[in-house]
Amino acid sequence: MERDVRRIIEDELRRPTLFKNRESLAPEYVPDALPYRDEELRSLASYFRHLVTDPGSIAQRVLVTGGLGTGKTTLVRMFATGFTHVARERGVSLDYIHVNCYRSRTLFSIVHDAASQLGLTTPSRGFSPREIVDMILSFLEENDRYAIMVLDDFHYFASVVGRESVYFIARMHEAGDGSRRLNLVFISANTSTTGFFDPVTESYLDRHVVRLQPYSSSQLLGILRYRARLAFQDDAYDEEALEFIAEYEGVDKNGEGNARHALTTLLVAGDIAEREGARRLTVEHVRKAISRLSREIERVSDAIRYSPLHELLLLLSIVRLLRRRNVKGVEMGEVEEEYRLLCNTYGETPRRHTQLYEYVRNLRRLGIVDTTVKNVENRGRTTIISIPYGPLEELEKYLDALIWRKKDVEY
Repeated sequence: MERDVRRIIEDELRRPTLFKNRESLAPEYVPDALPYRDEELRSLASYFRHLVTDPGSIAQRVLVTGGLGTGKTTLVRMFATGFTHVARERGVSLDYIHVNCYRSRTLFSIVHDAASQLGLTTPSRGFSPREIVDMILSFLEENDRYAIMVLDDFHYFASVVGRESVYFIARMHEAGDGSRRLNLVFISANTSTTGFFDPVTESYLDRHVVRLQPYSSSQLLGILRYRARLAFQDDAYDEEALEFIAEYEGVDKNGEGNARHALTTLLVAGDIAEREGARRLTVEHVRKAISRLSREIERVSDAIRYSPLHELLLLLSIVRLLRRRNVKGVEMGEVEEEYRLLCNTYGETPRRHTQLYEYVRNLRRLGIVDTTVKNVENRGRTTIISIPYGPLEELEKYLDALIWRKKDVEY
């Protein structure tokens, strides 16, 4: 038995691969170049040029908006990294802080994360957000440093916290002596600031906004060509395959103009071609990839990539119940029972009801599940949970793989 397992593994490892850098198609990969975003990069450089020409003259705040897959995070990462190097070459001590407001979901965790990235030691409790911000500003002032702090997925944070917390974040650069040393970039999938900020901040950001438009088919083709050269061996793919993806996804061809989805399609097509033992990736492999992928599943995967492990286990419980029973909705109590069984399978200690209900509320806010309250005879009121899209089979596979990846990282 052991020899058979070893033989299978060694045979697989000896197989030729179409890929030379598979990671260059992954969503988290930051390329050396970002095609078709030169104007947006220039706008950011213009907004922050004072950090080099007249540091400390103002504390800049900029809003970067655009739909899914328009390159918001990649654009800001590339700009902030490059601008930091240029500033340091010119004698300005500039730090780049990047906080994901979905992963860091509370006001305290956001400022705590920012302080940690600056190298400040702050306890996980005992300090208020205001005290930590004061520490950050004092550190910048005392060490003659400046910082660009990026608040990624800020629309999520703004949707789940009160206006007071949003106001605090938007105005935290005004808190202390180093007030002109902390500069902010808000990244939002919402194209409007309405409802996020106080009127004064909103009026200011309306004049300092970078809007990313969806990609056309010709732009997506250029992006796919660039990434394909990084990802695949020479002559491992057909140009027609890239053209097919670009036309399927391009906004001018009634697609969403989503580069992330286009790159994921190319990655899945490459995996399919390799598993089939093909020497080249063709249009047919792309067709198979598209049939397996759903734009809705891509949207969900983007929303939950930073979800905690047990929120993912609860979502997987909902998906499995809905598939097994072939019904529109399932009761919260049934979901909890399925969740406890799943925790046993994955070797996890189940969370309590109040925490599970908070997970459901969060998944509803993200648009991943729908909930309704129903009166049940002799049992009072219960929450019915449903998922208004599909295919659930693909979502179940994605969740299972994501859960095991998170467990590998945590343990």
